[in-house]
Amino acid sequence: MEITIFGKDNMGQAIGKNFTEAGNNVQYYGSKDTAQQLGDIVVMAVPYPALAALAKQYQAELAGKIVVDITNPLNFETWDELVVPADSSAAQQLQELLPESKVLKAFNTNFAATLQSGKIGELPTTVLVAGDDEDAKAVFKSALASSALQVLNAGKLKRAREMEATGFLQMSLAASEQIGWDGGFGVVGN
Repeated sequence: MEITIFGKDNMGQAIGKNFTEAGNNVQYYGSKDTAQQLGDIVVMAVPYPALAALAKQYQAELAGKIVVDITNPLNFETWDELVVPADSSAAQQLQELLPESKVLKAFNTNFAATLQSGKIGELPTTVLVAGDDEDAKAVFKSALASSALQVLNAGKLKRAREMEATGFLQMSLAASEQIGWDGGFGVVGN
């Protein structure tokens, strides 16, 4: 599968590593690059404030594509709140900007180090994915099937709100040095 990743920093590289290890072709674009052709899955590995501009710039090219939002829309000045309304999420806002795309929320509850290693402690790194299109979630899971990651369907796109709150909590714990940036929440399956 062809994967496009907007963002060349730690998260973009860690996500891309897993898609590559699962046998996909990955293309990266940075903030100064212009994307020539977008893949089947497009990962927005950018800070929350960059999402809207990127969505507007590539709206036509993203029509029909699976678009993955990884952001945690927190107030980085205070580290004390999410900056989206309590009944919404960054992913839901992105879906409104990209009505012809299949927006998924994923990777926001994972740190780059756990995506690189494929482990949180002794547990496999679990990627939660939320979205309204079940086929898009199945394609996403399939694209990572041969990676070290475990992918769980977290439900409809409205679950992105809880995922963003979980990502925020995990980041707060790491920022206050109660856990490491190579730690985080793990999922024990059945």
